[in-house]
Amino acid sequence: MTGKTPILILKEGTEREKGREAQYNNIRAAMAIADAVRSTMGPKGMDKMLVDSMGDVVITNDGVTILKEIDVEHPAAKMIVEVAKAQDEECGDGTTTAVVLAGELLKYAQDLIDQDIHPTVIADGYRLASKKACEVLEDIALEVKPDDEELLKKIAETSMTGKVAGANKEMLAEIAYRAVRAVAEEVNGKIRVDLDNIKVEKKQGGAVEDTELINGIILDKERVHPDMPVVVKDAKILLLNAALEVKKTEVDAQIRITDPEQLQKFLDQEEKMIRDMVDKIKNAGANVLICQKGIDDLAQHYLAKAGIFAVRRVKKSDMEKLSKATGASILTDLDEIKPEDLGEAGKVEEKRIGEDKMVFITECKQAKAVSILVRGGTEHVVDEIERGLHDALSVIAVTLEDGKMITGGGSSAIEISMALRDYAETVGGREQLAINKFADAVEVVPRALATNAGIDPIDILIKLRKAHSEGKKHYGVDVFKGDVADMKELNVLEPLRVGKQAIKSATEVAIMILRIDDVIAAREVSKSKGKGEEGMGEEF
Repeated sequence: MTGKTPILILKEGTEREKGREAQYNNIRAAMAIADAVRSTMGPKGMDKMLVDSMGDVVITNDGVTILKEIDVEHPAAKMIVEVAKAQDEECGDGTTTAVVLAGELLKYAQDLIDQDIHPTVIADGYRLASKKACEVLEDIALEVKPDDEELLKKIAETSMTGKVAGANKEMLAEIAYRAVRAVAEEVNGKIRVDLDNIKVEKKQGGAVEDTELINGIILDKERVHPDMPVVVKDAKILLLNAALEVKKTEVDAQIRITDPEQLQKFLDQEEKMIRDMVDKIKNAGANVLICQKGIDDLAQHYLAKAGIFAVRRVKKSDMEKLSKATGASILTDLDEIKPEDLGEAGKVEEKRIGEDKMVFITECKQAKAVSILVRGGTEHVVDEIERGLHDALSVIAVTLEDGKMITGGGSSAIEISMALRDYAETVGGREQLAINKFADAVEVVPRALATNAGIDPIDILIKLRKAHSEGKKHYGVDVFKGDVADMKELNVLEPLRVGKQAIKSATEVAIMILRIDDVIAAREVSKSKGKGEEGMGEEF
C-alpha cells in the first residue's frame, strides 16, 4: 500500500491552481478590469454609473474612482486596482491609461506564453521595453517654465476634457492654476507643491460657474452663538486645541454637598473658571477663536458678550491649513497665549451658501493655504467637478515640479511603439519578441481614443505611423475631426510624469502577475462562469 496514500499538506477546502491555468485566470481577470474602464478614455469617453450595496450612486469617468467603487474579488484584479491608486497618488491623472496598458501588456503576454516562451523571458523583455519607453518620453518632452501660465492652464484643460468638468474647463483651469501658484514653495531652488494646502469644499446649489477660489480657508461650520458678530474685520485669530469647558477630574471622585450655599459656591467657581478662560483670550487681543474641541454653553455666552467670533470642533487638518494661511500657532494651553501666537486675516465672516452657513477666513496676507468652493446643481455634478478639479490641480502641480510636458492624444504612444520596434532588433534573443509585443500594447492608447470616438482605429494607426515616420512626432488622434493632427497646436498636453508613471506601474504589475504560476487560496476565489470574456462580468 505504500505510495498509494495521498499526503495532505493543505487544509481541506483549499483551492489550488497551477501552471498555465493559473496564469490564464489571472490574465483574464486583469483584462476584465482594463475593459471596465477602457470606454472612459479620452474626450469622447463615456461615464459609468456605480451603485453600491447601500444604493448610493456615483456617476464618473475617472478611472481610479470607478475601480475604488467596484467591489473587486479576484486577487489579480485587486493588483490592477492598486496600479490605479498608485498612479492617482503619484500624478493625480492617467489612471485609466495605466490600467488599460497593464491589461494590454498581459493580453499580449498570453500570446507569447501560448508560443511556449517562458514568463521570465517576457518579464525581462518588458523591463527593457519599459526603460526604453521612458527614455523616449524624456527625449520628446517639452520644457515648461513656472511662469508659463497659458501652457499650464492648457495642461489642466486637457486633464478635464471628456469629464463633466470639461464644459467649464477654462474657468476651472484658471482657478486651479491660481490655487497651485498660491501654495507653491521654492525649496533648494526647486518648486514644491503640497496639494494638502488646497482645501476643496463642496456645496450643492448654484451653478458650476459659481465655483470660486478663496484666498484663505472655508470652514463648513457656523459660529457657536447667535449674538456673536457675523463679520470680523482685521481679525486676530486664536487657534486652540483644547476644550473651553470646566475640566473633569481624571479619577472618579464624589463631591458631597451638605449645604445649598456650598452648591452655589461650587457653581460660582465653575463660572469663574470659564470667565477667566474667556478673559485670557480677550486680553491676548484675539477677536476670533477657532477651537478644535468643544466650547461650553456658558463659555459661548461669555465669548458672545466679549464680541469674540467662535467656531468649535474644527478638523485637525483644517487647523493646520488655518495655521499656514493666517500664521497663527496652534495652542494647547490658554496660559501660554502670547500676542505673536495669534494669526491675522483681513476678514472673518459667516455666509449662507445654499442651505447651510459657512465660515470664510479671507484676505490673509501671506496665504500659503487656499480654498476652492465647488458649486453645482446636484450632488453628483458637484462630486464629479471636484474629481475633475483634483486632476487639474495635480497635473499643474507635477508640471511645475518637473518642468516637463509631453503631447497627448496617443502621440507619445506611437513615438514609443516605433522606437521600441527598432530597439527590439538590436536586443536579439527571445526578449525581442516581448519588446515587440510591448510596442503593440502601447498602441492601445490611440486605438482606444479612436474606438471611443467612433473612428476606425486601424485607419488612424496607419495614418499616425505614416506621420511619425515623416518626423511629425507630436501627431495624435483628433477625436473631434476623426483624423490625425498636431497635438501641440491643438494644446493637448500632459505632464511627463503622468506618462512615465503609467508605463512604469503598468509594466511592474504585468510582470508581477506573469510570474505567478500557482494560486493557493484558503477559500474559494470567485471564478467567472465562462472561460471567455462573457463570463468576466462575474469577476466584480
